[in-house]
Amino acid sequence: MDDNKKNSQKNQPIETVVVEDQPKEIPTSIDSLSEQNLVPEEVASDVSSTEETISSDTNFFSKAPPVFEENKNQALLLIGAVIIFLIVFIFIFKLIFSGKKTPQLVTLKYWGLWEEKEVFEVLIADYQKKYPYVKINYQKMEPQNYREKLIVRSRNNQGPDIFRFHNTWLPEIKEIISPIPASIMSNTEFEKTFYKIHQKDLKVGDKYYGLPLGIDGLVLVYNVNLLKKAGIDKPPETWDELSNIVPKLTVKDASGNIITAGVALGLSVNVEHFSDILSLMIYQNGGDIKNLDSEEAAGALESYRKFAEPPNNFWDENMPNSLTAFIQEKVAMIFVPSWQILTIKSVNPEIEIKAIPVPSLPGASPVSIANYWVEGVSKMSQNQIEAWRFLRFLIEKESLTKMYELTSRTRLFGEPYSRVDLAPLLIQNIYLGAVIKQANYFVSVPAISRTFDNGLNDEIVKYLENAINATIEGVSYNEALITAKKGVDQVFNKYKL
Repeated sequence: MDDNKKNSQKNQPIETVVVEDQPKEIPTSIDSLSEQNLVPEEVASDVSSTEETISSDTNFFSKAPPVFEENKNQALLLIGAVIIFLIVFIFIFKLIFSGKKTPQLVTLKYWGLWEEKEVFEVLIADYQKKYPYVKINYQKMEPQNYREKLIVRSRNNQGPDIFRFHNTWLPEIKEIISPIPASIMSNTEFEKTFYKIHQKDLKVGDKYYGLPLGIDGLVLVYNVNLLKKAGIDKPPETWDELSNIVPKLTVKDASGNIITAGVALGLSVNVEHFSDILSLMIYQNGGDIKNLDSEEAAGALESYRKFAEPPNNFWDENMPNSLTAFIQEKVAMIFVPSWQILTIKSVNPEIEIKAIPVPSLPGASPVSIANYWVEGVSKMSQNQIEAWRFLRFLIEKESLTKMYELTSRTRLFGEPYSRVDLAPLLIQNIYLGAVIKQANYFVSVPAISRTFDNGLNDEIVKYLENAINATIEGVSYNEALITAKKGVDQVFNKYKL
C-alpha cells in the first residue's frame, strides 16, 4: 500500500470490518494496537488481510456514510454550544458580581404646613412599597416664623430635605432651593402637566424650582340665602353688576348703622385679604404692583375705597372682621382664596354658600390673583434625587386624587388639583369650580396676606395698608400710592426683583 493510502487510512476513521475467518474484532489503527501493548509481528497477518479486503472493494468509500460531513457538523454544533455557554456564563457573572448593589437606607425629612400627618403617612406607605429603602418623616410645621426657621436650619445643614413654600417665595429662598433634575421631569413635561401660572412662578432661567400639589387664588364667595332675600337671582359677573346689587343687599338701621352689608370692601383694618383684593383691582385696571404711581393703580385704589366712603358707606370700621361677619351672615359677599371656605363651613356648617370667579371689568380679559403652595427640595440635602423622586410620585394622578380623597374625609374638600388633566374632576364643584375656571387667568403678586413670610409679602402688604389708611385721612389716592411705591421699591431691591 502506498504512502497516500496509508495516510488516508490513518486519518480516516475506519469502521470495523468482519472477516469470515477472523473471530475477533480487528483494531482500527496501529495506535490502538500500541495501546494494547501488541507488537507488529503479532498482528501483521491480520492487518495485511484487512488491507486486502478493503482494497478489493473499490466502492467502499463511495458507499460508506458521509462521516466527514457528520463530524464537521458535530464540531460546528459543539463550537456553537460552547459560545452560547460562554455568553450565558458571562451574563450571569456580570449580573451577580457587577450588578447594582442593594440600595442603602435613605431617610428624608419633610416639612409641610397645612396637611395633617395622617394624610401623608398613607401616601408614604404607598411609595415605600416600591422603594422600601426610603424612609420619609413628615412633620406639619407651624406657619409663624416658618420661612426664617427653614432658611436658618438649612444653612446649618439641619433643615429638611423636602419643604413647602408659597408661590411668591422663590426670591426669598433661592439660596436653599434646588432645581428639578431633568431625569425627574423635563421642562416640556412640566409645561404639559401644570398651569401657566405654575410655569411663570417656578421658573428661573431655564430651570423649574418646585412641584405644586395644588392651585388656588381669589374667588368671590356669596351667601345664597341673603341674595335670595334681596331678590337677586344670579351673582355678579362684572364689577358693574356687583356695584348695582350691593345697595340691595345692604341693610341699615334708623341711625345708619350697618346691620347687613352687601360686600366687605374699602378698608384694611377689617377686610381679610385686603392686599390681595386691591392687587386684583390694580391688575384688572391695567396697573402693576411695581408701578403704584400710575393712574391705573390710583383708579383701582379709588374703586376699592368707594365701598367704605360717604355717602354710601356699604362697609365701615364698626363691622366685624369680614370673615367673622360672613360666618355670622352679616355680609353677603367676600373675596377670599378657596381654602377660607373650609374655615367658614367649619364654624357655621349650616350656612349655604357658593364660590364663583371674581368679577371682571366690562370688556376686559379675566384676571385673578394666585395664592397656592409648592413642594421643593433643599440644595443642602444629601439625597436630592430621592427627594425629587418622591415629589414626582406625589404629583402623579393617582397620588393627587388619593390625597384629595383622604383630606376630604376630615374636611369639606381637598386641595384643588395642580394638574391640568384633572381639571374636569372639579370644574362643577360649587366651592372649587371657580378656582379651576380661573386657573388660566391667575397672576402672581408678592402682596399676599397670610403667607407669614415676615419678608417680601408682609412688607409690601404693610405699604398697601398704609396707602389705604392715608386716604382715610384725606391724602389723595395718587399721593398715597406714590409714597407706597417708595417703600415697595426698597423691598424689590432688597430681594433683587
